[in-house]
Parts: sequence; structure tokens; C-alpha cells
Amino acid sequence: MWTAGGKPPAFDRRALLAAAADFRAPLHVLRESMDGRVGVGVEGDVIPTRYLNGHAAYPLLATLPALYPEWLVERSFNETHGVRFPYVSGAMANGIATTDMVIAMARAGMLGFFGAAGLAFPVVEAAVDRLEGALGGTDLAWGMNLIHSPNEPALEEAVADLYLRRGVNRVSAAAYLGLTPAIVRYAATGLTLDPSGAIGRRTHVFAKISRPETALHFLSPAPVAILDALVAEGKLTAEEANLARRVPVAEDITVEADSGGHTDRQSLTAVFPVIAELRDRLTDEFGYERPIRVGAAGGLGTPRSIAAAFSLGASYVVTGSVNQSAVESGLSDDGKRMLAEASMGDVVMAPAADMFEQGVEVQVLKRGTMFGSRAHRLWTTYEAYPSLDAIPAEERERLGKQVLGATVEEVRAATHAFWADRDPSQNEIAARDPKHEMALCFRWYLGLSSRWAISGEPSRRLDYQIWCGPAMGAFNDWVRGSFLEPPENRSVVQIARNLLEGAAAVTRAHQLRSYGVPIPAAAYRFEPRRLT
Repeated sequence: MWTAGGKPPAFDRRALLAAAADFRAPLHVLRESMDGRVGVGVEGDVIPTRYLNGHAAYPLLATLPALYPEWLVERSFNETHGVRFPYVSGAMANGIATTDMVIAMARAGMLGFFGAAGLAFPVVEAAVDRLEGALGGTDLAWGMNLIHSPNEPALEEAVADLYLRRGVNRVSAAAYLGLTPAIVRYAATGLTLDPSGAIGRRTHVFAKISRPETALHFLSPAPVAILDALVAEGKLTAEEANLARRVPVAEDITVEADSGGHTDRQSLTAVFPVIAELRDRLTDEFGYERPIRVGAAGGLGTPRSIAAAFSLGASYVVTGSVNQSAVESGLSDDGKRMLAEASMGDVVMAPAADMFEQGVEVQVLKRGTMFGSRAHRLWTTYEAYPSLDAIPAEERERLGKQVLGATVEEVRAATHAFWADRDPSQNEIAARDPKHEMALCFRWYLGLSSRWAISGEPSRRLDYQIWCGPAMGAFNDWVRGSFLEPPENRSVVQIARNLLEGAAAVTRAHQLRSYGVPIPAAAYRFEPRRLT
């Protein structure tokens, strides 16, 4: 039985809402009488019936302990990575996930990844310098992006080598369809065996995947052929290679659903359980002793969606689109305002710059920009003709005026100059293969369009490529009328803390409902507030 202390039990709507909102306080689920209404008690005492001695008391159905945003998941993620919250800001490419964003996340007890994809090697190296200067010598967690670069394998290898040399111990591995020597080397470097026989890891791979066949590569030990080749090249020791046969390539698997940028537009509720089951099966098959965590990403822009991800069993959540509108984001102020005005339907799929030839698409903002339609026109032209010179003259002229914003010859010259500096072999291939030259020229537009959005180039506003998923529109709807509505108030930490605080509130409401409390629907609504 439960007896009241200083506060009476809550049975009416207003009192239930107040009790549910105070999720950091333990709650007692009780009945008004043996067959009466179900409500909750705050504080008070739980005592055996025989000790009532005539005091007013209520039959006790359950006791819920205090709930904290830090405790919405099991502890493996926080303990492994030394963070307070199971929350990650994703590695938005071209430096949109800035070093400022990573530093702010680390200092708030969360994990952030710098968006190295699409950046030249010296820029990536400078980002490592900045992060080491700000966070080096501390226990704060941070990481960098390592993206699969099928068109530039040498750059992928160089970036992986940089991370290993400089002690970058966490990478977000993105766009991998299979394993490359670069990612295997990174994952296996520093594997050790302690006196008790336990395997220790120095590096941590967060594998961003959306399909079981891709997850299988990262959840399995590294292929023997790749390991043997790395040992022969002196890039791994024999001991590291042997230990790599006993652990998965990645122990943090990020299931990416309907996100901005590269996405298969999967439903999180459909794909997450499949990957979680695959993790469980492979853990048994390979006899893994270290925990493998499965995180959730894509479509996460409200407290309810964060709470839903945790209820699926996610060990951590990753946000992306919503962080692009944050003050620390590398996107231009103009681009942030465009994002802050987006609704859930204001997105479209468009050809990707880095995997254009393979027909890979990215999800981008549609509202306020014509990038999506213009990029699709480049793809249909690429499919229709074997070379730039094969395009009829009138159509080439329209393509320059209506899409590229420059003549085809001007783009051809600019593309040749770019690759002459970055990777001359691309020009050599283009000289032999006119189709490849056309792809490089069209990628000129696709690549620069995201940079115009970052720099805020006013003459190219209709060409802005802004990676965006439906989570952005959902976030905007949630924060409307609150302090988080203006982009200038959207710090990455305030976004994160409000999403987590709200997820805890939603989780508490669901707990109470599952114990029979007639919790009002308003308990699932969390209003954004300034959190310290």
C-alpha cells in the first residue's frame, strides 16, 4: 500500500500531467481503491498492509524509479566512449559538421563527428589540428568522417593513414558498400590482448548502413585476404591481423533510415529490427564477447522520434539534418534560413556528386532551390549521350544557360584544371574515355552546388544543394513558437538537450500508460526550453 506524504495522489488530468512531467522523481502507480481509478503518487511511503494502523492508503500497482536522459539506453555506449549522453551529431560532409560543432558536443558530454567527406586532404588535416588543440589531453570524445571514395581510393587511404598517425580513435564510416583496405586497416590497428585474454580496441568504427548485406560486412571479422595483404605491406602487425579475425570490423552499427544526403529512404521501424537480429545471430555465430551496439539515424527530429528509436533498442541516436540549421553548422546563414522554413514534404532525391556514374542519389532540400530538377537533367543527359561532343549544339547551349550557369566549354576547362591539381590521373582517363569526361564535368556542378550553399553565394541561390531529410520539417513543426524557432537560437547542444529531455518525458508517459494510468495525450508533448 502507498500512503501520502506532503503531496496528495494524482488522479485528475492536470495532476497526472504534472507528475508525468517530473520524470526525475520516482513515481508510484496506485489505485484510488481496490476497483477505483488508477493514478500516481509522488513521494509518500510504501508500507505492508498490516502496518497501516488506520492510515489512509492506496493499493500499490508499481513503482517507477527516477528517469534521466542519460539512462534511456543500456550503459555500454556511454562507458565505451566516455560520454554522458547516448547522442551523436552526424558527420555532415564538406565541413558542414564543423570543428566548432564537434567541440561543443564533446564539452556537453556527447559525441560529434567532423564532416571530412568532400574536403581536400589539407583541410581535413587542419581540422584534426584544431580538434587536437581544443580537446587533446582531455577525456572528451570526438571523431572524424571516413567516407568510401571509389573514384579516389588514394584519398581514402591517405585520410585513414592521417587518422591513425594523429590518434583519431573514432570514425564515422559512410557510403561503404563493402570493405576496403583503408577501413580494415583502421579498424584493426591497435588491437591488443590483455593478461586476462580480453581483446582491447584502440580505434572505433561507427559503420553507417541501411541494408543487411552491408551490415554483414561490418558485423563480421575482416576478410582474411585483406588482412594478409595489409600484413605483407607492413600496415598491420601479425598480432593485429590475428586478433582482427576474432572481432567484428565495427562494434557501433548506425542504422540509417530516411536521412538527408546518401539514403535508401528506409523506414527505421522496418530496417532496425532486421539489423538488430543480424547482430544477435552473428554474435552467437562468431562467439563475440565484446558488446556490439546498434544505433539509429534518419528521420530523428522530435522527442517522440528519439524516444521511438530508443524503444526499438537503439544504443544511441544520430542526428543530421536538424544540426545543419544550428549556429555551429558550416552552412551559410541563407541556407540555414531555408532549412528553418522547410516542411516534411520539402525534400527530393537528386544525383550524388561522389557516385554520379553509379546512379547513386542523395536526399536534398527542394523548397527555395532548383538544384534537384537541374541535377536530374544532368543525369538524363549523361544517360542519353556517349560524350559532351555528342550532345546537339542547341541542347548544349541550353544546358549551359539553364543548368550549369556556364558554357560547356568553360566547365570543361574548369574541370580539367581542378583535376590537374587534385588527381591528374582523372584527366588521363577522361582523355581516353569521353563518357568519363562528361561525368567529371557534370560532377563539377554537383560538387560546387553544395559549396555555394556553404558560402552563401547569392548568384547561385537557386543552385544550392542542401542535404535534408524529412526530420528537418518535423523539427521545424515541433519548435514553432518556441525559442528554437529562429535559426540564431539553434545551438547544436540546445537541440540535442531538448530532444533528449523530451524523449525522457515521452518515455515516462509511455511507462505510465503501460501500467494502466490514464495519462493525457498532452503528456507526450514536450515544449522546447533553454536547458543548461
